[in-house]
Amino acid sequence: MRIVSATRAHVPAIAALMAASPLLRRYEVTARGARASLSEALRADDVVLVALDGHAVVGLAWSITTRALDRAAYLRLLLVGEGLQSRGIGAALLAETERAARTAGCRHAVLLVTATNRRARAFYAGHGYRLVAHLPGFVRPGIAESLYMKSWPAPRRRPK
Repeated sequence: MRIVSATRAHVPAIAALMAASPLLRRYEVTARGARASLSEALRADDVVLVALDGHAVVGLAWSITTRALDRAAYLRLLLVGEGLQSRGIGAALLAETERAARTAGCRHAVLLVTATNRRARAFYAGHGYRLVAHLPGFVRPGIAESLYMKSWPAPRRRPK
């Protein structure tokens, strides 16, 4: 498996992966909507990474860096293909996303997790994220989200 920056050529496979996700179906994600969102993300220079097994897309991480929230990166989506979880794909994508965020000068990473998704919540807690708040109905009515955050020390500045 290797992790690379997504290109326009990856968009159809990523969109299919998103549309096949039972979790994302709750959010009414379709392949067509995913293609449109991903194309916009690539135009906006969001960080979109894909995990490839050969040429097959088996996972993705999508983050947005911002100066808001004291220079935070928002992990919009971390998704591993059905039946491929617990093989290190998500952990590798998360590590690369965090590396890209820190390289971009971000001091924090924030993300939302469906509150009922215990497996994802345990995954993020195990990678140093802490629960900040519960946000009922924040993204979709009737679905509660949990906000998680991870901070890194500010980069040291070398004395002049």
